[in-house]
Amino acid sequence: MKVKQREIKTLLDAMPYIQQFRDKIVVIKYGGSAQTSPELQEKFAQDISLLQLTGIKPVVVHGGGSKISSMLKQLNISSHFIDGHRVTCEDSMKIVEMVLSGDINKNLTSLLNFHGAKAIGISGKDSNCIEAKPKDNGKFGYTGVVTSINKDIILDLIEEGFVPVIAPIANSEKPNHPGFNINADIAASKIAIALEANKILFLTDTKGVLNKDNQLLKSLDKNSVDQYKQDGTIAGGMIPKVDSCIDVISNGVNKAHIIDGRVEHSILLELFTSDGIGTQFLQKG
Repeated sequence: MKVKQREIKTLLDAMPYIQQFRDKIVVIKYGGSAQTSPELQEKFAQDISLLQLTGIKPVVVHGGGSKISSMLKQLNISSHFIDGHRVTCEDSMKIVEMVLSGDINKNLTSLLNFHGAKAIGISGKDSNCIEAKPKDNGKFGYTGVVTSINKDIILDLIEEGFVPVIAPIANSEKPNHPGFNINADIAASKIAIALEANKILFLTDTKGVLNKDNQLLKSLDKNSVDQYKQDGTIAGGMIPKVDSCIDVISNGVNKAHIIDGRVEHSILLELFTSDGIGTQFLQKG
């Protein structure tokens, strides 16, 4: 009986948060171990299905860096990163699109549908959902900078009751162009801004942003992020994530969170509990 009472209390504790986020758009950047572990994939799909059932409108933007790197290695195509951004040559661009749009996107969409979410997978190329230009005048090859988001196609899918699952491949303004590889964190942030989302969650393989003593920084703002980047606390692949978080909260999104995707049901813990998990980004610290 006590176990059942605890379960009821958990549901009652979650109720105010379900009411708060009902009918709100929540963008979720899906990556890291949550994307590669079969057990965590199942938990993620259950979380998204539950969000949709409670009236929340999830939009999923997925990465696929580890799978891309593995495939490039198998094909002996060299690849390297600068400040967390992949330098994408023409040959690797074909592999990036194959892995993201043809493999990960469709598998994830199928898994979400299996667990009861009404999901549909698209690429940023579909209906010009994402358009881009070369990053740093071509310094990064076919890695792009987002120039526009066609929010109408995403909003239409949401209106029809779908969970949009978006692969971060962008169209070029030029015809017959192979397209651009977009960092998934940045793609998610630009989509969140365009949709005027209430919140964005970045799933990653750490507890959140950590200080030099590996302790969790629970709350950050732009000034503190700048300081931590200058002293090297925030570096490498964490840079695009924190930059994306600062970008969204500076452009109309209420809150941004970097959370540990290795924790089962981390999305529910963040949205439906008072303590939450991970690092949150606010306009003011």
